[in-house]
Order: sequence, then structure tokens, then C-alpha cells
Amino acid sequence: MHALKDKVSQKLSNLFADSPSQSASPRHSLTDSPKASGKSFTSYFSFGARNENEDTESESPPPPPPPPIRTDSYESVENCKQEEDCKNSTTIGNDDYEGEMKELTESSAFISPDLCEFLHACLPNIVRGCKWVLVYSTLKHGISLRTLLRKSAELPGPCLLVAGDKQGAVFGAMLECPLTTTPKRKYQACLLLGTSQTFLFTTIYGQPRIFRPTGANRYYYMCMNEFLAFGGGGSFALCLDEDLLKATSGPSETFGNECLASSAEFELKNVELWGFAHASQYLSS
Repeated sequence: MHALKDKVSQKLSNLFADSPSQSASPRHSLTDSPKASGKSFTSYFSFGARNENEDTESESPPPPPPPPIRTDSYESVENCKQEEDCKNSTTIGNDDYEGEMKELTESSAFISPDLCEFLHACLPNIVRGCKWVLVYSTLKHGISLRTLLRKSAELPGPCLLVAGDKQGAVFGAMLECPLTTTPKRKYQACLLLGTSQTFLFTTIYGQPRIFRPTGANRYYYMCMNEFLAFGGGGSFALCLDEDLLKATSGPSETFGNECLASSAEFELKNVELWGFAHASQYLSS
């Protein structure tokens, strides 16, 4: 046992004695090479990983610039957007109505772009594409039913009566010119248009509304020197007096309508009568 310990001690002494010569030798072991260069294998791998990361970062796009600082409030931005949308919708609407409004040869006291589009869609086929000719207007020709009747003979055919009260309601009727008076109270029919093409309209409900004959009777319109009335069976749907200053309106069985104006009895603001003529006929006249 002591001999074995002596042998181990001798080998260890020889090993420590040989270590300086091995470090001075030009031949290095695999484990000594990294120590000679001052780097370990781990450092080599970490260096390569850093290079890959640096290449990846150099190829990535630059970060976006910071957003501008807003000085306005959220409400003001939304208001501007609403105003822009409103302008856009108004522009689109004007483009849609432009064709219909161009058909009017003169300006109207009542016919707005909305109402013009509505009436244009309700017109009989025989007047589609025609020019709207202002045959009579109280603002232009004076306040008189007789004058309206006389002017109606200047452009025979279908015509559109448009009137309004002082509260803003606009209403009227589709009928035929010339308007001829009868000595007695007698209803007339629109022979050229036919019963289905005659109608009343009003804007009292917020949006334009049309009333066509129900077939309950044939009380289409009555024309006398004292008044011009439409509908019957219960009451006149619309009745204008001889001075075109006052009028009445009520439910009628003929058209199935309610009151067309702001009240049953009212003062008229203006009355217009529009005739229809083809463009060639209008230009040649």
C-alpha cells in the first residue's frame, strides 16, 4: 500500500515538472489554442451571432416618423368630416337634378330640385323630355283666374298647376289646357291624359306625395269663372277662388287625399301654370 502511494506521488511530481516545457512547445493542443488567442469557443460563436444580428438590423427598414401633434379636438375633426360629406352629397344631388331643372325655361317660385325630380318621375309619357314652359304666374301676369284661363289657351295639351300657401306647403294638379269654363257646375275629365294620368300632389307631409284617381267617381275638375276646383265626394280636394288670393282644401273621394295645404282654408302665396313643349317646338315658336 505504501509502495502504491509512493508511485502515485512520483508520477505527480514528474507531471508537474514537465508542464513548463509543454507550455513552451510550439505545438498546442486543441484546448490550448483558444487560450493562446485569448478567446474561447463560446466567444467565437457569440461573435458570429452578433454579426448576423447586426446584418439583420442593417437590412430592416427605418422606423416610421412620429405622428404629428394634433392641436384640434376630436369633435372639430368630426365636424369637418360631416361638413365635407354634406358638401359631397349636395354636389352629387345637384348633378342628379341638373337634367330635370334644365327642362324649366324659367325659374319657379315653388319648384325646388327635389320637387322637380319628383314631378318629373310622375309626368305622363307624352310630356317626358319636353321643356317646361311657364304659361302663367301671379307674380308675372297678375292675380286673376280669368287671366290664367286665357293664358292656358296659348299652349294646348297637358299642363301642371303649382300653387302654395304662406306657411310653405306646395301643392297642385295635373290637368289639360286649354282650361274651358262651363256655365253650370259641371265636372270635366282630362280626355287627352286619361283618368290614370291625372293626379294631385302636395309637400305638406314633408316629402312630396301624389294622389291619383281612386275610381270612386269621375269628379276630376270643375272650371268656372268664379273658381277652379279639383276632386269631389265629401269636399273639394283643392279649390282656388276667382282672385287667386284664397283657397280651400279637404278630403275627397275622387283622389283619396287628405288636406293638401297647411289648413282647410288658407291664403295663396303664388299660382303657376306650366305647359309642356318639345324642344324644337319651343325654339321655333
